[in-house]
Amino acid sequence: MAGGILGWVGFKFVGFNEERGMVVSIIIGAVGGFLGGKLIAPMFTAAETLPGAFSMSALFFAAAVAAAALAAGNLVYKRWGM
Repeated sequence: MAGGILGWVGFKFVGFNEERGMVVSIIIGAVGGFLGGKLIAPMFTAAETLPGAFSMSALFFAAAVAAAALAAGNLVYKRWGM
């Protein structure tokens, strides 16, 4: 969810992926947020006491990876047109 919101903010206010559209930005942000929250955050943080509970560190990693994915997507599109 955080990645999708970050994708929308990146499209609307920062101007990432303007040529490809808002839906692509939201998808890139959501995928980046999922990867950051579910795959990367557990490698760097302590185990959760309750599985599926809210974790501020997982939210941070989800937002960071989503932002990096949006920046990388924008860079790839501007550099190679993909």
